[in-house]
Formats: sequence, structure tokens, C-alpha cells
Amino acid sequence: MLDNPLIASDQRPYEVPAFDRITESHFLPAFDFAIERQRAEVEAIAANPDPPTFQNTMESLERSGLLLERVHTVFLTLCSAHTNPRLQQIEAQVAPLLAAHRDSIFLDRRLFVRVDDLHRRLSDLNLDPESEWLLKRYHTDFVRAGIGLSGPDADRLRTLNAELAVRYATFSRRLLEEANELSVLVTDRDQLDGLPEDGVNAAAEAARSGGHEGAYLIALTLPTAQPALTYLHDRALRERIHRASTERGARGNDNDTTDLVREIVRLRAERAWLLGYDSHADYQIEDCTARTVANARGMLESVVPAAVANARAEETALQAVVDADGGGFRLEAWDWSYYAERVRRDRYAVDEGELRPYLELERVLSDGVFYAAERLYGLTFQERHDVPVYHPDVRVFEVFDADRTPLGLFLADFYARPSKRGGAWMTSLVAQSRLLGTRPVVINTHNISQPPPGEPTLLTLFELKTVFHEFGHALHGLFSDVRFPRFAGTQVPQDFVEYPSQVNEMWMFWPEVLANYARHYRTGEPMPREMVDRLHAAARFNEGYRTTEYLSASLLDLAWHTLGADDRIADVRAFEAEVLEKAGFSLRTVPPRYRTTYFEHIFSGDHYSAGYYSYIWSEVLDADTVRWFEENGGLERANGDRFRQEVLSRGGTADAMSFFRSLRGRDPEILPLLERRGLRATTG
Repeated sequence: MLDNPLIASDQRPYEVPAFDRITESHFLPAFDFAIERQRAEVEAIAANPDPPTFQNTMESLERSGLLLERVHTVFLTLCSAHTNPRLQQIEAQVAPLLAAHRDSIFLDRRLFVRVDDLHRRLSDLNLDPESEWLLKRYHTDFVRAGIGLSGPDADRLRTLNAELAVRYATFSRRLLEEANELSVLVTDRDQLDGLPEDGVNAAAEAARSGGHEGAYLIALTLPTAQPALTYLHDRALRERIHRASTERGARGNDNDTTDLVREIVRLRAERAWLLGYDSHADYQIEDCTARTVANARGMLESVVPAAVANARAEETALQAVVDADGGGFRLEAWDWSYYAERVRRDRYAVDEGELRPYLELERVLSDGVFYAAERLYGLTFQERHDVPVYHPDVRVFEVFDADRTPLGLFLADFYARPSKRGGAWMTSLVAQSRLLGTRPVVINTHNISQPPPGEPTLLTLFELKTVFHEFGHALHGLFSDVRFPRFAGTQVPQDFVEYPSQVNEMWMFWPEVLANYARHYRTGEPMPREMVDRLHAAARFNEGYRTTEYLSASLLDLAWHTLGADDRIADVRAFEAEVLEKAGFSLRTVPPRYRTTYFEHIFSGDHYSAGYYSYIWSEVLDADTVRWFEENGGLERANGDRFRQEVLSRGGTADAMSFFRSLRGRDPEILPLLERRGLRATTG
């Protein structure tokens, strides 16, 4: 095992895994070895004849499983960002093993007796606040994991967790294969009329890579709406792309996910019932800042009427353009982005095709994202080429604090490829911990179309926003300053984790930042002032659509996960339609951001299940915090240092809402969010 690069210890920078030596053959033996090691570590804690102390129980638990955590993190990184059939096979094998291993820890009554003993004596232990919170959280983890169950119920719980783990892996595999299979192949260049030249080049490159020389391949990203629909003049091609997107997982083939969805929902509901909850959503949300399903749903439903009313008004405006053109057809979902771009261009003189030459990726990264971080937090970035990576596209930057001390590593994986799942996300490859002496290594993963060699990468406005957003998650990981790895970085409640990343989006249009990066990739000329003004004027344009598509997906998530253990859904699409109609989403032109059969957020794992509401829940905090920045001078070091101290550095070391209150001096207010989304007038 010492020859296994997942196990061997060497002096790589920041303990970055040896991606240059790791192969698929290393994972199964590494998992077996690491699981056995943690079993031994946990057994030593549980069987310790000495009375429980914080050090011999809680700190020992925090130190246990470090090797398994490293192996699993590397494995998940590859499975999501650069997978292959062998990795997918291994994932199906190890998923139930890992679920069973976790159960063996959190259903160990000997271990819980020690934790419970400390928890009952908490007031006498004289612990520091972080240590006290660690003990409380572990106690909660044991209770929520089902330590109170015994006999057949405990056995059934173990079975449910193992079965769910297999189905999560299967859902991800099927969805990736389905998305690749449904990528839209175009053989006639004329059909791509309207698509920017770099988009045409990227489609040609994708086709070449897939063995379709001379053709064009339009890949499907994770959401319902596909970027190409904004530009393509050919309505038939737009419809073809849209239908391919919405058919994912529902075609009755080997990659169909409808049965998986029903099974996952049923198993989750049964597990929740075993644990004493009415539904999976009740179980999940109890441990979030929303606390109850009623609170989460109430927030969503309070915004629905205004969002739908705004979307209806937008639809009317789009239909008017169709009619003025003599189109002779009723607006459909595949027309929305195209005509919305037309209206935005006519109403605000903002043309995304005109903007994109000013949004070149390299300049956005160095002169936008990094520049804002330097001004706000004093950070500097230096690219390194001596750190092993899992794919040639991955770039590595060493991050230095204001005093020039090394802070951590930031890895960026920007480009789409068939081996990468859709969407964008942040991963903590190495978590910061003072207990372990580790510094953070974080990855931002994107799915931007890769241009041919030598051509610039020009971003859409959505991609620009996503780059700033994901870097907000990266900052949350990089600034982590905690003792225990259990609390590092983004280890916070699900409906709080998007808050720092959404705050970081504010800097993309902050005048000083925008002026620094928004330069024409050919001439270097800054974005014209009148274009900037038009961009700001159009900020709320199409917000009814964006809010409605998001809310419908969020309420769909809650609907699936408030089903009881005895509820059975015969027809997935019929259930989806019924839920949306009941919630007031009667606009056929605005489908949910994710349909059920490709809603990877909620069916590829427990993490976001019953938690997709968290984006708008977090946005209440975000919008209020943006107002705080604005009231205090914006891009100032004092503001950055305060936000870092009160929020970004704290990880999960206390009740998450206390971080916001420390910053703002009060509970959050919803008004800034409503104003941002242009909903204030309708909602009163």
C-alpha cells in the first residue's frame, strides 16, 4: 500500500494529491485500506476504558478517518470533473460501502455513550466556544443518524442508506451519458446563423473531438435553458435543442431516470419516517437555518405571485415582437431567450453579442476576480506549474495573504468536456484545520465551451456571473480559520452556504472592478461608458422569467420531498405538472430551471435534496449584505476585513445566522431582495 499514491505520504505542495500518478486501479485498494484504518481508529475510541474526555473522544474523532477523507475527496473530484466508465463502476461499488461505514460509526452505541456523557456534562467542561459547538454538533449528528433505533429498525436504516447511495451514483452516471448522447449535432453551418463566431468555433471543436469532422456539436449544460438559444435565428434548431434538453432522463431508454427518481423519493421518505419525521424535507430542513418546511415554502410562495405576474408581462412583450416581425406563431419556451435578447437589445440597446468581446476569460479572472479580491482582502495570486493536476486544463494559483504569507491554493477548471458533469461548483480538496496543521486547497469547476487553440474565451453574462459566484465559494474555503476540520470553510447549513458566493457576485459590475477587466480582447479598449450605463439600466430585465424558473424548480423539489412513506407516484411528469399548476406556475413558456428527470442537485445525493430553496433563502442575506457594503463605501479593505472576520473565516463554528447578525447588527430584511428582483411593487 505504501506504493499507492493515494496512501503514500510525500512532500507535495499543500498536500495536493498525486494526480500525476493516481490511476483507477489505486482506488479500490485505497478505499479498503482507509476504511479499515478508520474502523481501527474509531474502535480505539469506543473501547477506551478511560472515562470520556473532550481530547480522547471528540478530538480523536476529528483526527479519525483523515486518510479515507483524502481518498474519497480525490475520487469524488474525478467522478464529477473527469470521469470514465471504470470510475463509474468503482463508484457503484464503493457507494454502499461508504454508506455502511458511516452507519457503523454513527450507529455505534458505545461511541454515542461517550459523546452523550460529555454532552450531558457540557456546562462543567469549560470548553472554548468552538469546542463546545463541536460537541453539540456531533451529538446532533448521532441523533439524526438514527442512534435511537435498534433491532430491525436499525438494520432497515442501514439498508436504506446503502440502497440510496447506489441510486445516487446511478442517477449521476445515467444523466451524464444521457446529456452526451443528446448533444445536438448540426451539419449545416447556415443553421448556426446568429451564434457568435467563437460559439461556432467551439461547436466545431466539440464535434471534432467527438469524431464528427466538419460538423458542429452543441452540448447540453445542466439547466433546462441552453445558452445557444439566445442567439440562434433558426427556430427549428432552437426547438430541437430545447426538446433534447427537456427530454433528458425521460426517453424510456437505458439512461431513463424516472424509476430512479421514484425509488429515491420512496427510500428517502421511508428513512425519514424511521427517524421520526413526517417527510424527508422535514428531516433535511430541521438542520438548516430555515428550520421548518413551512418557513422554506412560505418564503418561496410569498414571491410566486409577483414573479409570475412579471413573467406574464415579459411574455406579452416578447409576443409583441414576434407579431411585429410577422412571425405568425405563439411564443414557446425555446423562443424565450432569443426574443428576450431582442427586447433587451431594442429597449436598452444591450446586445450580449456586443458585450462578449469585452468579457475575455483571462482578463476577467486576473483583472476582475483576482483584482477585487486584492482590493477587498489584500490577496495576491501567483500561477504555479509544479503542482500535479487531474487534467491539462486545470490551472493552479498560490494565494498569498495581505502580509505575503501563503494562504492556500486555488485551482480553476474552466472548460466543458464529455467526462465532466454539467453545472459549476466548488470543491475543498484539502480543508483548513489548525488541529491538523493543514492549509486550504480549493477548486472551482465550470463548463465553459472551449474555443479552438489560440482563440479567446469570451464569456456570456451568465458565465461571468458564475465565475464571480464560484470564487465566492473559493474565498469561503480559503479564508477558513477554524481548529476542527468538521467546521472548515463551506461546512455550514445548506441554506447558508450560497450566501458568501452570492455576495461576491456584486463585484462583477462594481464600477472600479468592471473598468479594470471589461476591455475589448482585440483592441484593449475599455467597455464604452454608454454600454456600461445600458448594462446597469437592463439589470432587472427578464427578472420575472429568472425568478419564476427558479421558484418552480424549488417548489418541485419540496413537493417530491414532502411525500410520505406510503405515497406512490405513478407518472413523474404528471406529478410535476400537477405540482406546478397548483403552485401557480401556469406559464408554459417558462419551464422549471430543472425538470425532475435531470435535477441532479437533488437526486445525485442528499446534499441539496429538499434544499434547492436555499439559493433565494441565502439571497435574502446576500442582498442585505450588499446594501451594507454600499452603505459603507463598497470596495474598501475595512469592509473586506470585516466580512472576512465575521463570516468568511468562521466556517461552521457556531449558529450560522449569528455570523450575519454580527455583521449587520440585526436579523436580515427581505426588502433589498425584492427591490433587486423588481418585485417590490407587486408584493407590497
